[in-house]
Amino acid sequence: MPKPKVYVTRELPERGLKIIKKYFDTEVWTEYAPPPKKLIIEKAKNVDALASLLSDKIDAEVFDAAPRLKIVAQMAVGFDNIDVQEATKRGIYVTNTPEVLTDTTADFAWTLLMAVARRVVEADKYVRTGQWKVGWHPSMMSGRDIHHATIGIVGAGRIGYAVAKRAKGFDMKVLFYDVIPRPEMEKELRAKRVDLDTLFKESDFVSIHVP
Repeated sequence: MPKPKVYVTRELPERGLKIIKKYFDTEVWTEYAPPPKKLIIEKAKNVDALASLLSDKIDAEVFDAAPRLKIVAQMAVGFDNIDVQEATKRGIYVTNTPEVLTDTTADFAWTLLMAVARRVVEADKYVRTGQWKVGWHPSMMSGRDIHHATIGIVGAGRIGYAVAKRAKGFDMKVLFYDVIPRPEMEKELRAKRVDLDTLFKESDFVSIHVP
């Protein structure tokens, strides 16, 4: 029995592709930039599945060309690029990958916050451009402390919560703003829900996690 066919719109990590290839007759777009929509439409004509990314517009035009299509599997949390309503009308499944990047995104938010606080990028440029000529001075690129400071988090969903959780490791005071109550954040992390004006007035650092 022949395997179902899938078109993968980007070269995914080998571990994932290996699993896909085990169960599907697989064709992969191997260039770094996303495939043109015309190509996706052409490839969709003869496949049972599409594995897509956020940069791929998957809409009625694609579905019209894909009589065999049964599923669009998106490697992303978001799926604004897919016309889900149109897919539902045609009985085509749409899947995404929620929560897989929650901790990764929170880690990166902290990377940026710490780089700004300690002037890492600025200091790197200072050295690489030959401006560091006088040794060390107490006020040179000292930045500011993160520990025991106040962080304000706008948007206390999964990622906002993960950022707040990391803040506790620095003994920070955590303020947050969200349109809905987050009692688990207040109870588990001792974070305080405040209005936006208060958050901006009292925070040393602000991390925004809203669409």
